[in-house]
Amino acid sequence: MAIENVQQLLTEQMGKNRCDVIATTAMTSKDYYAVHFPVESVIASITAANATTAAGSAIANLHTTMAAGTTIFLNVTAITLTSGVALCYYEQPL
Repeated sequence: MAIENVQQLLTEQMGKNRCDVIATTAMTSKDYYAVHFPVESVIASITAANATTAAGSAIANLHTTMAAGTTIFLNVTAITLTSGVALCYYEQPL
């Protein structure tokens, strides 16, 4: 993985890349670097390429209610909500 330059990092922080605004439609084969929940939302399922399965660590721990304003930073490749809304930010620009 290449080191990102300052412009790339600022672009990501400001949400300038593509973004999916999702509700309960299953999203698969994605490349999100962050998922923000502007309202209380319930994650039914989530897959993250960089989540480990070491002792005490399981991505299933995120199958829970996320408080409004929560942002998770993971390489999310699939996500489904039971309720709520998520803004899912892509790693790559438009």
